[in-house]
Parts: sequence; structure tokens; C-alpha cells
Amino acid sequence: MKKNKNKILVLTDLKNSAESELKSAVSLAKMTASDIMILHVQRPTDLVDRESQLSAMRTINQEHLVGTKRMQEIAKPYMKDRAFKIGSKIVIGNLKNEVEAFLKIYQPDTVVIGKKKTKAMSIIGDNLTKFIMNKHSGSVMIAANNALHTNNEVSLGVLNPNDETVNLEVMEGLLHKVKEPIKAFNISNNGKSSLKEERTLIGKKAIEYIFDDANQAIESVSRYASKNNINLMCIDKTEINIKNLLNKLTISVLLTEKQPAMLYN
Repeated sequence: MKKNKNKILVLTDLKNSAESELKSAVSLAKMTASDIMILHVQRPTDLVDRESQLSAMRTINQEHLVGTKRMQEIAKPYMKDRAFKIGSKIVIGNLKNEVEAFLKIYQPDTVVIGKKKTKAMSIIGDNLTKFIMNKHSGSVMIAANNALHTNNEVSLGVLNPNDETVNLEVMEGLLHKVKEPIKAFNISNNGKSSLKEERTLIGKKAIEYIFDDANQAIESVSRYASKNNINLMCIDKTEINIKNLLNKLTISVLLTEKQPAMLYN
């Protein structure tokens, strides 16, 4: 039986970063043979402030039209691409309630959300990232402003790789676009640090960086990721320092249920 096509859900506030979020999602869709759905949740409290019922309805309808136009605007460059289908939906209601309901209906393989420009991401402050990680069993991409590009190789970093094997189609789709060597970052607790150990990682050449488990380890991972021009970091959802890492990293991050098979030589 032929497997249904993979699905990517893009959650967006339709602000300035919406274009880069969708561009990263499109690149991911082409690599993983996925279709895309864009979802925007309008919160009534954002639209109406002590207005009469008639005025409130008029405001909601106007904002819905503005949101629809904005969605069409960011999706238009990709509508004729036959590699994937792209749809969009605007709903009005409580953000987390509507997102949870749509996750159950659409059942995406990957959820894409945007990383804000501020040092401490507003989306983290809103706890939406943590909420999605708890409610969604698949992968989550936090897309930075420097969007992934289909025509470019992916410079991949992996944090704390292990020996577990998982059938993760998102990673399988990315592998043919991954630039060698992959950069593996390990935060150790044995008091030793080492750099540039050559390894084999998911069947590709890799360089392993090991940092001692100290306060500066996360800073070091962020610094080396930037130094090596990494544009996508793969991190296990269960990583204990995930909030600090997400706030420090300035690149796109792929949060996975487990790390893919890490085959070291």
C-alpha cells in the first residue's frame, strides 16, 4: 500500500518573519516529499477591545480579510510548484486550544514555527514551543530568519548524538542534502574536552566536538555552530538544557523525538 504523503504544519503570526518561516518549510517539504498547511490563529482579545457586538463582528471580519490576504501573499510564490500542495487556514479562538485541535485533525509529521529576533524568543516566553513539543509526537522545526534553501546543501549539526535507532523520515529526507562533514556536539560530564575528533555519523563523515559539562558548554556549542556556518541543528526534544539552547542558537533547529541512528567508527 502506498504511504500517504508527509505533512508539514506551519504556525505563523503572519508578521515579518512569515516569509522566511514558509521558505524553510518549502525547502523541508521538497526534501521530505511533504505537503504544507499554513495555520494562523487570531485571538479575539487581539481584535476586539470593549466594542459593541456589532462593531466587534465588523472588526473580526475585517481582520480575517486582512489575514487571508496576507496568507495569500506569502504563499503565492509557491502555489505553482508541483512538488507539493500548499493550503492555508485562519481560525479565531484561544491559541493553544486551536493549535491542539488542529494537530489532532491534520496530524502533521513536522510542525514549523518561527524564531523571533529577540535574544529570548517571545515564542518561548509564550510557552507555545513547550506546548507543541508536549502535544505533537513528531518533529518540530524552529525556523530562523536565515531560511533553508532547497538548492543549497544543509550544514548539519547534531547535539549529544546517541546509539538509538529511530525511523525518522524527516532526517532520511535531509540526508541527501547534508554537507559533509556533519558537526556533532557532545556535552560531557567527565571533565574532558576535545575538538575535531573524526567519526562516522549516520553514514557520513563527521567531526565531533566534546565540551565539558560546565556553564560555558552551551555558549561553546552556540559559538562553534556559528563558526562552522551550521544552518540546521538537530536536538532531541528531551534535552535538559533545551530552553537555554534555543535561546542561544541563532540558527534553525530541528527538534526530534529521538536522535537518529548515530553510527560511530
